[in-house]
Amino acid sequence: MAYRFVLNETSCHGAGAIDAIPEEAKGRGFQKAFVCSDPDLVKFGVTKKVLDRLEGAGLPYELYSEIKPNPTIENVQTGVKAYQASGADYIIAIGGGSSMDTAKAVGIIINNPEFADVRSLEGVAPTKNKSVPIFAVPTTAGTAAEVTINYVITDAEKNRKMVCVDPKDIPVIAFVDPDMMSSMPKGLTAATGMDALTHAIEGYITMGAWELSDMFHLKAIEIIARSLRAAVENTPEGRADMALGQYVAGMGFSNVGLGIVHSMAHPLGALYDTPHGVANAIILPTVMEYNAPATGEKYREIARAMGVAGVDQMTQEEYRKAAIDAVKKLSEDVGIPADLKEIVKREDIPFLAQSAYDDACRPGNPKETSVEDIAKLYESLI
Repeated sequence: MAYRFVLNETSCHGAGAIDAIPEEAKGRGFQKAFVCSDPDLVKFGVTKKVLDRLEGAGLPYELYSEIKPNPTIENVQTGVKAYQASGADYIIAIGGGSSMDTAKAVGIIINNPEFADVRSLEGVAPTKNKSVPIFAVPTTAGTAAEVTINYVITDAEKNRKMVCVDPKDIPVIAFVDPDMMSSMPKGLTAATGMDALTHAIEGYITMGAWELSDMFHLKAIEIIARSLRAAVENTPEGRADMALGQYVAGMGFSNVGLGIVHSMAHPLGALYDTPHGVANAIILPTVMEYNAPATGEKYREIARAMGVAGVDQMTQEEYRKAAIDAVKKLSEDVGIPADLKEIVKREDIPFLAQSAYDDACRPGNPKETSVEDIAKLYESLI
């Protein structure tokens, strides 16, 4: 069996990484940037950090900020029209997953106009051409959208999220600058950080996992476990570590897939607008318990990476429990709710369970599942 691994052409890491944007744009002969960023980042001056560097280098741009936290088909189609009218020849995506997912969809449709309906991009679409070149500047330490081949768009008419997977959408350069993340409030830092941990754990145990991806995922778990609490307290060291940890997790899971934590979180975002990281963090320990019988010795290595001592002296039952308990403790320490009682309505569970089962992440789950199993998992959390 042959394995494929897709990563950015280039990535720049560390404080001041965004200083390299003008040089990279000029070196590629780009003329005008289409800057995708969300309204809050514009309002609070985060986007301006990049715009200042473009202006200082005499590089023209057009700003597009009509992006919702869970970007919709309409957001994408509006963005396509704005790009076409702008005269731009590359995209700079500044933000979390929402900005980057919108940018990826816009970039793909511009060069593959037959997918302009957006819905036809769901799953693994047979696109022919690479996206418009994208420079990705993350402002959250969680989604790793800057290094993944995935993006998620909400179909508001059907109250569902569409997971799109396309190697042609990966940004050509990622500028992973922890200074761009320093203004994140505690709650968002915690939620996006737990999203990154979910990526690492699900990627490590998914059906498609192999040695190369395991290397990235275990290192990501280690970095996130030691740094998320400090990042929530906004220490420079914590921010820098989380910026790296979430990127390393993305290097892995983008290439091997995820599981039902993500497939269960997606409909919560579509139906209730629940922040994706919060949904993942709440669901993760419960699904880890459910999946444990199908994971062999992997929970021992998760426990070790989470900082649990003495795992080699533990029985399988003990180290599996230790791994799950360590995840629960980290989630509790950073202020994530313990259940879905304030989010899920019991009468919605059949719809949520079916949506989760139909989600593109579900087939990667290490344990075979069913709509009924997923419904029971939701029920156990309310």
